[in-house]
Amino acid sequence: MLIRFKIPKTLLWVANLFVIFVLIFTLFRFATFFAFTPKDLSFPDILPSFLLGLRYDLRWISLMLLPIVIISLLPQFSPFYSARNKKWWTWYLALVTFFVFFFFAADFGNFSYNQTRLDAGALNFVEDPGISMAMMWQTYPLIWMFAGLIVAVLFFRWMYRQSHWRVVNKTDGLGIPYRRKFFYITTFLLCLMIYGSVTGNSLKWSKAGTLGDNFKTYLSLNPLQNFFATLKFRKPGYNEKKAREAFPVMAEWMGLNDSHDFSFRRYVLPDSNVIESKPNVVLVLCESFSMYKSSMSGNPLNTTPFFDGISKQGIFFEKCFSPHFSTARGLFAAITGIPDVQQFKFSTRNPLALHQRTIINDFEGYDKMYFLGGSPEFSNFEGLLKNIKGLSMYTGENFTDPKMNVWGISDKNLFLEANKVFKQQAKPFFSIIQTADNHRPFMIPAEDADFEKINVSKDSLRLFGFDSPDEFNAFRYSDYCFKKFIEAAQKESYFHNTIFVFVGDHGVAGNAGSIYPSVWTNQRLTDQHVPLLFYAPQLLKPETRAEVVSQVDVLPTIAGFIHQPYVNTTLGRDLLSSGKKNNFAFITNSQGRIGVVTDEYYFTMNINLSENEKEYNPGEQLFPVRGESLSYTQEQADSIKKKMNEVTVAYYETAKWMLMNNR
Repeated sequence: MLIRFKIPKTLLWVANLFVIFVLIFTLFRFATFFAFTPKDLSFPDILPSFLLGLRYDLRWISLMLLPIVIISLLPQFSPFYSARNKKWWTWYLALVTFFVFFFFAADFGNFSYNQTRLDAGALNFVEDPGISMAMMWQTYPLIWMFAGLIVAVLFFRWMYRQSHWRVVNKTDGLGIPYRRKFFYITTFLLCLMIYGSVTGNSLKWSKAGTLGDNFKTYLSLNPLQNFFATLKFRKPGYNEKKAREAFPVMAEWMGLNDSHDFSFRRYVLPDSNVIESKPNVVLVLCESFSMYKSSMSGNPLNTTPFFDGISKQGIFFEKCFSPHFSTARGLFAAITGIPDVQQFKFSTRNPLALHQRTIINDFEGYDKMYFLGGSPEFSNFEGLLKNIKGLSMYTGENFTDPKMNVWGISDKNLFLEANKVFKQQAKPFFSIIQTADNHRPFMIPAEDADFEKINVSKDSLRLFGFDSPDEFNAFRYSDYCFKKFIEAAQKESYFHNTIFVFVGDHGVAGNAGSIYPSVWTNQRLTDQHVPLLFYAPQLLKPETRAEVVSQVDVLPTIAGFIHQPYVNTTLGRDLLSSGKKNNFAFITNSQGRIGVVTDEYYFTMNINLSENEKEYNPGEQLFPVRGESLSYTQEQADSIKKKMNEVTVAYYETAKWMLMNNR
């Protein structure tokens, strides 16, 4: 049809390429839909995601095709001017296709593990190229994947050449003139699609957040849009004016009513929970220890029977949340008491946020230790840990045990190595043990022959939150390692005067529908819901606690057991203090949403991640966490949203400021 209007050959070819790229992007979105869509979402439900996603796709397709149109304004550079030009332009398209397919493949892999689109946060792992590549090499068939990518790109280059030939074949002898006005019109149309709107407001990345559902948001965004739109948010920032304005709200919400100045500094004296025997403390940061996958949640697969048993012998919190997803963020929150709210760059990688005050330094007379089976250079754990004065580090290079994989020695051997050090201590000690095995590539050492793998049907695995047998058995292996550690510790004299604290560094997205209300799966609370256990059979009275708490509360609660004062300058609270006000946990994610979980509901809202962040784009939602519905009237719900909007924004602004000012 375009031939009738005597459209130049170059633009006819661009039109063909346009259709090809639209098909590529759309097929990828369909692949994402069929591979990852929750069971309760049908195609009509996600149609708005496809329509919005098409607008994002047209932007990137237009960006790729615009150079052909603009440069071909000069006829001698047209792909139809010479065989050499044709060759260069088809190779340009091949490189563009490789670029697109590379992002699609990386995004698909990221979605299969994290259930999120690829974003600028991936650069956190590029900063650890050796470890990241080793993990990928041990997990994925990279050679075959790369070979498949090359074959696909060469196939599409052949298609581009064939499309070029068809244009020549159909227009040969028609005498179509080279009219520049058509190039100007095409340039305008492509620029309009890049802008993404015919109104005064361009199509922004944050538009996807208005769809009101995590999966719908992820589906609408293509990986190119998501990655490059989030790059600018890797630069940390805060607004002290907003943080100061938010202080009265924070003081009232957290029960800091005696604070009149802009200060969170609290001098805390020993309370009634103190243990006068100067107990040792062993804080275990458990890799990917997702609550809904564990026996403590009632999961029928009974993955953690040992931990379930000791949780009944200690103070166990059923609803603890990490503020954000990832190991680096979990370590940061636990050590500092500050949620790592920097959206797309770990604060452990931010030199401006590395210098932090920590309550650990208030444990006078205690030796401090840290244990990790691999390298503390990963995500710059080591940089954060330098804030702990006099810390002795026992990491991969210190152990003679064989490395199991890229993460170093097995968790079982790590625990046993720690136990060897603990039993030799003459002074009280505070130790952090950071596990790693419950992570891809999900390997179990052959030496642990007494650990028996269990085969479970794929349907049962999916029904109860697991993606593969390897993930399922790796989760079970974590419980095996906990058991070996506690059994070894029980034989030593230090055990009877030690508080063992176990907390997940983060959860893992997955199907929790058989265990918890739908909001836990649909709104991704599973990403951050983790067990928290204070275990000391000789020192603590067993108790199961159902209130919502946060990872940032771990250190103040530990300090509450120690018979000495401490200074708290951040957002964590002693969970066992009689003066604690409000049960809540602040959480955020990498799709521009922040929120607060309480005992009754989950309040969530969008944040405007624009350059100047002048105002927030609420998109407020209120979800029940105990069932499938809330019993509030509309007036009550509106009142709660108004209050929680104020609290959530205040907490977020405070945390951003505190990341750079906790000295």
